[in-house]
Amino acid sequence: MPSPPPLRVNPIALSEARTLPGLFRCRVQRSPEQPAYRQFDPAASRWVDLTWGQAGLLVNRWRRALSRQGLNPGDRVAVQLRNSVEWGCFAQAALAQGLVVAPLYTNDNPENVAYVVGDAGARLLLVGDLTQWAALAPHRGLFPALEDVVCVGPAPSQTAHRPHVHDLSRWLPESAEPLEDPPIDPHGLALLVYTSGTTGRPKGVMLSHHNILWNAQAMFQAVKILPEDLFLSFLPLSHIFELTVGYCLPMLAGSRIAYARSVRQLVEDLGAVRPTILISVPRIYERAYARIQERLTQRGRLARLLFEQAVAIGWRRFEAAQGRGRPVTARERLLWVLLKPLVADKVLARLGGRLRLAVSGAAPLQPHIARCFLALGLTLLEGYGLTEAAPTVCGNTVENNLPGSVGPPLPGVEVRVTPAGQLLVRSPSVMLGYWNRPEATRRAVDGDGWLHTGDLAELRDGRVFIRGRIDDVIVMSTGEKVPAVDLENAIVGDPLFDQALALGEGKPFLVALLVLNPAAWSALARELGLDPQNPAALSSPAALEAARGRVAQALRAFPVYARVPAVHLALDPWTIENRLLTPTLKPRRKEIALRFEDAVRALYAGHALPDRPEAAPRTKEVP
Repeated sequence: MPSPPPLRVNPIALSEARTLPGLFRCRVQRSPEQPAYRQFDPAASRWVDLTWGQAGLLVNRWRRALSRQGLNPGDRVAVQLRNSVEWGCFAQAALAQGLVVAPLYTNDNPENVAYVVGDAGARLLLVGDLTQWAALAPHRGLFPALEDVVCVGPAPSQTAHRPHVHDLSRWLPESAEPLEDPPIDPHGLALLVYTSGTTGRPKGVMLSHHNILWNAQAMFQAVKILPEDLFLSFLPLSHIFELTVGYCLPMLAGSRIAYARSVRQLVEDLGAVRPTILISVPRIYERAYARIQERLTQRGRLARLLFEQAVAIGWRRFEAAQGRGRPVTARERLLWVLLKPLVADKVLARLGGRLRLAVSGAAPLQPHIARCFLALGLTLLEGYGLTEAAPTVCGNTVENNLPGSVGPPLPGVEVRVTPAGQLLVRSPSVMLGYWNRPEATRRAVDGDGWLHTGDLAELRDGRVFIRGRIDDVIVMSTGEKVPAVDLENAIVGDPLFDQALALGEGKPFLVALLVLNPAAWSALARELGLDPQNPAALSSPAALEAARGRVAQALRAFPVYARVPAVHLALDPWTIENRLLTPTLKPRRKEIALRFEDAVRALYAGHALPDRPEAAPRTKEVP
């Protein structure tokens, strides 16, 4: 059966959309019969498609429901819901009514969610089910402005006290007649996106319609997105990376979005949906790489030899295509014909087999992992951004892709580096400021409009190289400065280590808290004659010596003062649930150090220490 003809590229211009609801309205009018969203229906046990026209009718129903709540333009509403058509309908309806949307992480702890709802002054909250509301209800004193809660899942139609709880099926009217559009300022507040709060309470980043639309358009100029592309959305829409790049960008281009069921089912959903574009964070690629290494270990020496040969030849092919390496020889071309179906195609099949573009952002991607996937034929682009820039600042492109860098600035974005090494950014997508925090806003954005990112960077050959965060630089008692994140990324490059945290502020040497990969630990323990099920084995001299040796090998390229002579081993991972990771999977450095305070003290036994190691964070540098 012949393939359908490609859809006509018909991006929506910023001048035409003007606002976020304007972008949605333009897309519905331009492509009413084209598929817009795909979502799994548990009741029917199948994936269901929705056209742009159908999505437009749904949003009209949501707008009518919101119009009955007595909300005024500028009022805040919050949403704590997994990625879904319902999430988009609520956000679009609220924005079209002139409301401000505050997205919440579904996996955040209730106290943090309650703080955000209260800080935003949200009057209405959309949740997935009563379980989420039951976790928040004990903290209702933190959000006195909240009047109504709407549950997508079954819920009582009302409650006797505020906030009133509604069942979506009864709250949503049948009428899909459009309402009159209120005047909306493109430069007015649209979203309150809260930072993940690695140190202290999260801050509400105020983003305008123009901030987000400008950033999406700049991304479209840098990376070719097609109407026939299919995105798989699994990063939370409460993260501005997913909201701009995984939601607004495909709407601008006329592409489809499929909503994954969960991260746990991601591999299965990749196979079922077979996306062409994947927006992800490094952790997903790291896990895929770790699974590859585990399978190679199980399959033996020949499988590893073929894999390494495929990566070596594939990397030369990639470098040659980028104009950086020597031409591929006839022998290498012949070997690639043999190795591609044996190795590369099998790896890419686990990602759905149709990916033409994969993007990694929100945190640094280890260069050796990027090189591996690029060598196997996956077009993997790393970029850099932050919530305060809505979010993308720079990114590699298909034609100009250098792993280890985060690429050149997007069209229209200015960057520079201070004498102290801090990256400054200026563009039309820089935030309006922090919600109710004028002093923090003045510290972050100077009088000339430069956003002080807090990230250390180097500019070279038109590309940006991120060298860590100012707050994450460890200043040892010797005066040496060590970028903690660089050390940690190098350590977790060894498959034995799933997570790592380097400590040593004001100390004579560095130590590391390490979470081991269970499968790799079992293999190492048996090799050392230890029982992997016995917790005491983790602190045995043999295990510690082996771990120190692996860490030393991982850090061999670092200066002598950046070596780690003492380590603490554990198997229990740091998670969002135990409050050691933020909802964006970044380690809460202070909390981890305090949780393992006794272990850290033992590692520094015999040295003079402050009362609470690592407990007093340094003031963030703001030139």
